Amino acid sequence: MVTISLCMIVKNEEMHIARCLDSVAELVDEIIIVDTGSTDRTVEIVSDYTAKVYSYPWNDNFSDARNHSFSRASMDYCMWMDADDILEETQKDGFLKLKQSLSLDTDIVMMKYHTSFDEAGRPSFSYFRERWIRNSEAYRWTGAVHEVIPPNGKVVYSEIAISHKKLGAGDADRNLNIYRRMIAGGALLEPRQQYYFGRELYYHGKYEEAVSVLEQFLRSDGGWVENKIEACLVCANCYYRLGQEETALLTLLRSMSYDLPRAELCCEIGKYFLEHGNFHNAVYWYETALSRPQNEYAGGFILPDCYDYIPLLQLCVCYDRLGDRQTAKEYNERAGACKPYSAAYLYNKQYFDSL
Repeated sequence: MVTISLCMIVKNEEMHIARCLDSVAELVDEIIIVDTGSTDRTVEIVSDYTAKVYSYPWNDNFSDARNHSFSRASMDYCMWMDADDILEETQKDGFLKLKQSLSLDTDIVMMKYHTSFDEAGRPSFSYFRERWIRNSEAYRWTGAVHEVIPPNGKVVYSEIAISHKKLGAGDADRNLNIYRRMIAGGALLEPRQQYYFGRELYYHGKYEEAVSVLEQFLRSDGGWVENKIEACLVCANCYYRLGQEETALLTLLRSMSYDLPRAELCCEIGKYFLEHGNFHNAVYWYETALSRPQNEYAGGFILPDCYDYIPLLQLCVCYDRLGDRQTAKEYNERAGACKPYSAAYLYNKQYFDSL
């Protein structure tokens, strides 16, 4: 059986940290906690779980802190979690079985990361992340913000999922401020950092600046294809908010110059035509979304609802607007099969029952 060091960086996480450690402590062989300046009870709480608690001066660089936590590890693999992550009870058997069966020549284990959930608690946003990493100097974090260990060597994909479940609001400005300070200090952002900087600007409502950064990223020679596709989606959302709807549509279509269409982009294109009363075109794009495979292993962000529930629900709307209520009702029932608890499905059902 392989051994695992859980390596965490924390700061003022008294609200989350016990929940996180309770979910995984019995399954790992060592817990490493690197505290970057807590002023609450975080250090006191984690000391009940491990004696390996270290202080590290925060320097606006997540990779530096994570690499320090990895440097303290002594087991075969390093595993990272954030304090507001948990391993759900339903995942524990799979976690233990993977520990027992994993071949020692594995370099990285990719696990699902669920970061958003619908009203029934089902994941509505997820992607694969490097989760168990061979304890070696060859594998270290890069990037001050949105840090990453580029997967290489023998990579294993697992269906085991870590869930990100934050309690309360965090510092929404933290990442943007780090990027601002990097740029003010003369740093030149490499393509991946440009992409994430543009996303942070978008989240903060700075749409014109976000467009400038993301367009620069899209024009660059470097950058990962999945980031380019997602940048088209974020950039299009900026154009919508700037009142440039046709440019938004062209930017969505531009994503297909990088690869075959993703369902997430098809749904956005369908939405454009639906909102402009072009229901036949909207039907085409929503049906295309339904036909697209959900390629989780490409590494991009996945919105599972875009592959079934959302296009089914929107096709219901399109056909109702086209006067074909029987087909509209059938699509609504298919949407309800995906999410029988959906308020939109139930509203539509009542509407059709009343006709």
